[in-house]
Amino acid sequence: MKYRMEIAVAAIIIIFAAVFLVQDAAIRASGEEAWGGADGEAAALIEASGYEPWTESSWVPPSGEIESLLFALQAAIGAVIIGYIFGYWHGSRKTA
Repeated sequence: MKYRMEIAVAAIIIIFAAVFLVQDAAIRASGEEAWGGADGEAAALIEASGYEPWTESSWVPPSGEIESLLFALQAAIGAVIIGYIFGYWHGSRKTA
């Protein structure tokens, strides 16, 4: 069979999409918030426990846009480093 890997990848994608759609439909049917995330739940739990932080942040970004920019910059730098490592690894395997 010539396209064995392509068929396997397509099957995995179809199975993942089916599981995703079934879970999404179940969440919507239950009336809960679809993709609330854990950040809000963790913050509510911390506030309910009465925890008070020991220190404050040394620097707070002036706006949400700056915070998003720094997060995207961090992700881009990480992607470049990972891409370089995989590229170097792939190149060294080709020459060997």
